[in-house]
Amino acid sequence: MPAQEALVSAARHFTAELLDSWSIPRDKRDSAVLIVDELAANAARYGHECMTLQLVLDHHVLHIVVVDSGAGVDRPSHDIAPDEHGRGNGIVGFLAQSTEVRQAPEGREVHACLQWPA
Repeated sequence: MPAQEALVSAARHFTAELLDSWSIPRDKRDSAVLIVDELAANAARYGHECMTLQLVLDHHVLHIVVVDSGAGVDRPSHDIAPDEHGRGNGIVGFLAQSTEVRQAPEGREVHACLQWPA
């Protein structure tokens, strides 16, 4: 999808509906939706042209992958107060059992995993 902040809510709603259809426990679904919101917002802000959201469920582990077309260099935002900038990565790190960021040929890939007992 285009890397536009207006589409972050679409990614969030898509995630909630899909995870509901997969019968994901409510607390994990809510955490996943918040993770997608943060990652999609970052991709929209820094990702240049496009972003991709991938959700994969594998044996009680939800893999969330957001890829943007950015070069991995954060552009400073002068319209955001310093105390409001940079919290998203902390939120993702707190909610996810693991996270990984890497530069791929397509752009920056951010992986976050949520797991729960069987």
